[in-house]
Amino acid sequence: MKLTPESLELNLPKLERRLVDFIRGYIEKVGAEGVVIGMSGGLDSSTAAALCAKAVGGGRTLGLILPERETWSEVDIDHAKAVAEKFNMPHALVDITPIVQSFYGSIPIYDSADRVSNGNVKARVRMIVLYYYANKLNRLVVGSSDKSEVMLGYFTKWGDYCADISPLTCLFKTQVRLLSEHLGLPKEITAKPPSPSLWPGHLAEEELGLGYDKLDPILYGLEHGMPLEEIARQLQLNIEAVRDVERRSREGEHKRKPPLSANPWEKTDLHSRFMNTLKYWAHHASTQK
Repeated sequence: MKLTPESLELNLPKLERRLVDFIRGYIEKVGAEGVVIGMSGGLDSSTAAALCAKAVGGGRTLGLILPERETWSEVDIDHAKAVAEKFNMPHALVDITPIVQSFYGSIPIYDSADRVSNGNVKARVRMIVLYYYANKLNRLVVGSSDKSEVMLGYFTKWGDYCADISPLTCLFKTQVRLLSEHLGLPKEITAKPPSPSLWPGHLAEEELGLGYDKLDPILYGLEHGMPLEEIARQLQLNIEAVRDVERRSREGEHKRKPPLSANPWEKTDLHSRFMNTLKYWAHHASTQK
């Protein structure tokens, strides 16, 4: 198997139709009034919002912009509003700062220096607000996680990955970027560096140590069972970089799965479950082509 730029190429018109049909079909199946989606002004949420508007109509796609004081960005807010207006979506800005601060003040072991734990609180608060609106309005929450984030475990458990339907988890980050351009999203959004915005200056590629142009081919190779050494050779990368990506994916497995139930009659191990996960994603990806 060759890891080439063509490996991640897509039939974008066909992909758009399938994802739109997927969203519309599920909303109709469950009888929801529409969808609610968190809009950060970034690549993934903007792409997911555009797909939702095409699937069920802009009027049935509510975009919630959920900033907080520490990472407040007028640029991101403007980008989110621009996407909502482009696709005729109603939208609302909810400042989650008071909720986040209330959580911090209620936790006996709160540590202001623990930016990961504190950042995860923000992601989970956003999930709570999204689900409040969804419950109140009889809508479903649409997630915007992509396959790269899911395979890496690069998301907050019970936070940004928490949704009723996730149309982008079949696509790597670089593929989402291509789809966003096809959907006509503004260049300032399609070219924006990915950021979970959990603390000031938080950039995904800096935290992960590699750009998605390198991460996605590695993940594609892992998904298809390629040996780590062969992935490194073809991509001309240090083997340790590839091992680090594999380790992240393996150690983040628990975040991709529902709570693990005890089964004393089944013999399994983490590696077997990891390989089963990769087989699942390989099958899932093949059904989207």
